Amino acid sequence: MDTERPIPNEDLTGRARIRDAALEVFAERGAKGATVQLIAAAAGVSTGLIRHHFGSKEGLRRACDEHAIGVLLDQARRAMEEDTAASGFVDSMYRASGAGLRYLARALVEGSPAATDLFDAGAVLAERFLTEHDPVRYPPGADTTRDTATAMGAVQLSTLVLHTHLDRRMGVDTLDVAHTPRVVAAMAGVHTVMAEFLAGERGRPIADSLNPRPPSAPPEEER
Repeated sequence: MDTERPIPNEDLTGRARIRDAALEVFAERGAKGATVQLIAAAAGVSTGLIRHHFGSKEGLRRACDEHAIGVLLDQARRAMEEDTAASGFVDSMYRASGAGLRYLARALVEGSPAATDLFDAGAVLAERFLTEHDPVRYPPGADTTRDTATAMGAVQLSTLVLHTHLDRRMGVDTLDVAHTPRVVAAMAGVHTVMAEFLAGERGRPIADSLNPRPPSAPPEEER
């Protein structure tokens, strides 16, 4: 009986090296500009070895999607299990590998299937966070919960999409893990100052208008 041939360790190492090189090339060139030849050169392998491991450029791109998104979501889930603050997802996002982050930033701009999967998975995690921390305001399955989680995911992922502008204004490479604390602190600061503003005298009318109270019962004579 034929059995599946196990992949030697050196094949696994070669596969990971190709994938990591592809993450960088896709991030720099985009899906259309990244050729198999460029990826092979970056990885120091032949194009034949890429076909051996991944079958095609599209197969390699799917492997990059799975790796980059998988690393990010695993870290985000661990952050939530540890009961971190709302900024935990941002922190975990920036602690993913640099190449993976740059790959995802490009994917979000290009609107690839990877970006769709990432956004939806992030929104699901955000819904979980909201319902666990404020189940009265954000009950499971409610439109308000879904809308808030979707906006929350959009705000957090926008730091990837707009990273070049963040770099310019902050004077650092914001996708470098060394600068994670600055980005996370800035995001936390936004949440904090807005919460304080909306709870204060000037912001309370705005908050009230966004959360209208249910209408009171009509007078007896109008029924």
